[in-house]
Amino acid sequence: MCALAQDLTQDTTQDTTQDLTQGLTQGPAHGPWSGTTRFTADGGATVGGVPLTEIAARFGTPAYVLDETDVRLRCRAYKAALPGAEITYAAKAFLCRAMASWMRSEGLGLDVCSAGELTVARSAGFPAERIVFHGNAKTPEELRMAVDEGVGRVVVDNIAEINRLAGLVPLGRRQKVLVRVIPDIEAGAHAAIRTGGEHQKFGLSIAAGGAGDAVARVLAQPRLELAGLHCHLGSQICTAEPYERAARVLVEQLARIRDTYGVVLPELDLGGGHGIAYLESETGLDLGRFAASVTAVVEERCAGLGLPAPRLTVEPGRAISGPAGLTIYRVIAVKRGAAQTFVAVDGGMSDNPRPSLYGARYSVRMVGRRSSAGMREVTVVGHHCEAGDTIADGVPLPADIRPGDLVAVAATGAYHHSMASTYNLTGRPPVVAVSQGEARLVIRREAPEDLMSRDVGL
Repeated sequence: MCALAQDLTQDTTQDTTQDLTQGLTQGPAHGPWSGTTRFTADGGATVGGVPLTEIAARFGTPAYVLDETDVRLRCRAYKAALPGAEITYAAKAFLCRAMASWMRSEGLGLDVCSAGELTVARSAGFPAERIVFHGNAKTPEELRMAVDEGVGRVVVDNIAEINRLAGLVPLGRRQKVLVRVIPDIEAGAHAAIRTGGEHQKFGLSIAAGGAGDAVARVLAQPRLELAGLHCHLGSQICTAEPYERAARVLVEQLARIRDTYGVVLPELDLGGGHGIAYLESETGLDLGRFAASVTAVVEERCAGLGLPAPRLTVEPGRAISGPAGLTIYRVIAVKRGAAQTFVAVDGGMSDNPRPSLYGARYSVRMVGRRSSAGMREVTVVGHHCEAGDTIADGVPLPADIRPGDLVAVAATGAYHHSMASTYNLTGRPPVVAVSQGEARLVIRREAPEDLMSRDVGL
């Protein structure tokens, strides 16, 4: 691991990529912490060779810390596990210009779902042909921007956007599209993040005929090229079995399209949602097992139906950026009550809304000093005026934790900065990238002046 961190510009060897495939993405050695995170006997902690106390002193708290080495190695693990597939990073998990540049240099595609994400990607020089544009309700302006920028794929999610999109494509050009279908498979850690069922807003129903109608309409548009089918089951999925079922459903749809229209579609996008570890006791999706089983299912089902195997696309987001991130907070107050102890920190639901939204749980460590006081279960809470402003419930921290101490929360690289708000007019934290002993700012802290600049006054 250390040797790789010292020279990320060299090609990863076959032996190393096999080790990454089998180990890094599951995280058995590091649990929810990034691959370069190290804890020392004196209470210290480093990420990418940089002490967290140094980051807190230099950039303030709260602060998101992103391990560039870990991000890059996870990209390489995906490419090694699925060498014939297109690996497309789901930008909604976390995106900034630095992240887009890392994805570009690692050879991944980029999945965006808004004009803002597309703007950031293109501003970082990300190749338009490697961009997939998603969204269940893409605006006319977003469709126009996708066409003008020349994105590689537009994922059709409703009937109305087919004609709208076709009308924007200039004469002499064809826009490749994927049709997102509903496989009616429920998967995901929470009801709010399950997106593969008939009750969800995403995709077009196979059962109700919407998917078939969309395929017919796209094929009838001379300025659109139907490249394949797409689905997305949900998020934080930790077993391969739901993806195997989805692959069977979509391959059968490819066969129906061939039989009905005489068209063999070359692409099959199984989406993302690959789970990660948030607690020390957890493991995420086994990437090696997922890759082997899904590839086998597609090949076997295609062979049985007389189809050539399509090129697979997968869209990991959380699985690439999630474990690479952590958040540093400073303790503001400790309240010991009759029933529980509250440790209040200088961040909260504005920088991590996931506990309030999904009941998400986290691993927390005190960093920066050694304690021999023993451990006590506490509830880590934020500074917002909201009863539900909890970061981690029932986590063990040293019994002598006190104001001024630092705590680190693991696996906050995905759906934290991207979902952050300015609740209570609290500015969003900075993002600090670390690699090979150096720390640099990639997104600065949102200051009161930034908040005031949007307020036009009376």
